[in-house]
Amino acid sequence: MMISRSSPDGLHVTPGYHHVTVVSAGRTAYLAGQCPLDGTGDLVGPGDFGAQVEQVAANTVVALGSVGAGPEHVVRTVIYVVSADRAVLAEVWRRFRASPLAPAFTTASTLLGVVQLGYPGQLIELDVTAALPDQPAPPPA
Repeated sequence: MMISRSSPDGLHVTPGYHHVTVVSAGRTAYLAGQCPLDGTGDLVGPGDFGAQVEQVAANTVVALGSVGAGPEHVVRTVIYVVSADRAVLAEVWRRFRASPLAPAFTTASTLLGVVQLGYPGQLIELDVTAALPDQPAPPPA
């Protein structure tokens, strides 16, 4: 599997992501929207964007790992933030780019301010698509 990322001439300079991501044919994982819930289903960090980014990033790393992938295999992200404030949106982007999930945000990415998400008090949700690494060949019989 090969992943290439580019930003064609004539498009605006980005704050770290690329405009285009191309993946050679292979297996793909589509993660459900990752929410700021802990392992027991409780919301982490009500009202705290930073705490929710940390939980979402941690959950996403676990979900990717469950299919043999890491942040470097992510080919598309969509970040949903309950805010219309550009400073809040920029801070959420900065925090994701500083998290263990940071390599995921060098690829095609969209950041959206929204009115509401699914859980009461939820401020962040992350939608991720990953190109899975090739499966190793089975051992010789």
